Amino acid sequence: MNVRNPYFDDVISTHGLIRAWLAGEAVTAEHCADLLARFSPAFTMVAPGGKQLDGAGLTTFFRAAGGSRPGLAMRIADLTLVQESIVGATVSYREFQSLPGGDSTQRLSTVVYEKTPAGALLWRHLHETWVA
Repeated sequence: MNVRNPYFDDVISTHGLIRAWLAGEAVTAEHCADLLARFSPAFTMVAPGGKQLDGAGLTTFFRAAGGSRPGLAMRIADLTLVQESIVGATVSYREFQSLPGGDSTQRLSTVVYEKTPAGALLWRHLHETWVA
């Protein structure tokens, strides 16, 4: 029996929303709100180049970046459940991105989830590292 992992499903679906937003395929205010609702108000991030971002910075970035990467392709692989508890989980994965006529990039990412009392999964922390 193949049991689906809700954290893996969320990583994949969240990246689908991100890709559609950045590629300009879905740039309504509602799409952006749906995307941002996936992140905890206490969200923090370490970007691949070492820049740190909080929830307000993430909101500013996404609101400004809608449609900024036409043709963006993303692929998620190597999903690994590092840790899981009743209050959340930690998941690592490999992310591939490419633009038409541009270079492809890879990053290793780790997301820390918090699970709300209602069962919603929120991204609490994300750490990304470039793959050489």
